Order: sequence, then C-alpha cells, then structure tokens
Amino acid sequence: MSDYIDQTHLQIYNSNVWAYGNSKWLGYPILKYPCDLFLYQEILHEVQPDIIIECGTFNGGSAMFLCSILELIGKGKVLSIDIDPQPNLPTHERLSYLKASSTSMQALKAAREMITLEDTVLVILDSDHRKHHVLTELNLYYPLVTKGSYLIVEDTNINGHPVSPDFGPGPMEAVEDFLQSNTNFIIDEEKHKFLITFNPKGYLKRIK
Repeated sequence: MSDYIDQTHLQIYNSNVWAYGNSKWLGYPILKYPCDLFLYQEILHEVQPDIIIECGTFNGGSAMFLCSILELIGKGKVLSIDIDPQPNLPTHERLSYLKASSTSMQALKAAREMITLEDTVLVILDSDHRKHHVLTELNLYYPLVTKGSYLIVEDTNINGHPVSPDFGPGPMEAVEDFLQSNTNFIIDEEKHKFLITFNPKGYLKRIK
C-alpha cells in the first residue's frame, strides 16, 4: 500500500497540474497540494490564529488563501516574508509583506512587533528548502508559536520522501534534527489522514 501511495505522490508531484501557474487561488498561482490546503483550513478554524507568519511569499497565492480563510472565520492577519518576492502580489486588508531574508534579524523583529501577549500565533516555513536554512528558521521562529498552535514545515517530501531524491538534506532532515532537541512540539499524525501530503511529518503542534 505504501508503495502505491508513494507512486501516486510522485505522479501528482511531477504532473503538469503541479507546474507553475497551472493551479491558482482567486487568480494567483499557488504551489500547494489541495489536500494540504484542506488541512490548512481545518487548522485555521481550530486554532483561530491572530497572527500567521509565513516565510516564503513567491507569488502570494498561499498568503491570499490564508487571508481568505481568516476572512471567513472573522479574525487574524498574515505577515508574508520573502527575500525576492514576485511582482504583482495580491493585496488584502489582512495581509502585509516584508522583503527580507526569513532568517534575518529584520524579519524576526518585524514578526515579533506584530504580536501581543494575548495573540495566538501560527508559523509556516516555505522559503529556502535547504536543511541548514530550515533548521535556522525552526530555531528562530518556534518561540513565537503559541501552545496548541502549529509550526508548519512545507515540502518535507523532497530529498526522497518520496520526491526529488537528489535534492540533498532539506526540510524533513531539519525537522528530524529539530525534534531531537525540542520537546515542545510533536508531529500531528492526524494530518496524514489523506494519505498524501506534500508536508509529511511537517505539521508540528506545540504541546507545551
């Protein structure tokens, strides 16, 4: 069964539907697997975040998706950070952008300044996928995540998990290292319920 799931995962990932610009949210390209978007809306409804920090903007499609769900639940704002965002990004009253490296003190300072002590905070890491960069992001941003909320690491499927086997150490390896020394988070196994996710073991829930 797992071999079948992996082969289906590979076919979807390498298909034309996954090609840039072929999938859109409200007209903006979005490079997300639909089942992961469904998981995102479940998480947002459950957690009711006041602040979402998104590392990795690209074309802004996922930021727009997040704002759409926040609009439906009637609360929350998004700060989307990217060192080289694309032009013509979507606009929304709940959305702000920062052009900076996600691992810079400028970005971390901007994120902290958005947050009050009463806020529920969720963080999404979807920028540079090399292990060192993702692990640095994990260590920088995890203190911002509130208990019961999530630190989501995108594209843990690369480097042979099961796609892009030649990528080299990436998000999955960063998560594994992070969890060895951080007991504040667990992998939310419920987020594997659709059998295929582009973020396997990447939905980290803060438990303490």
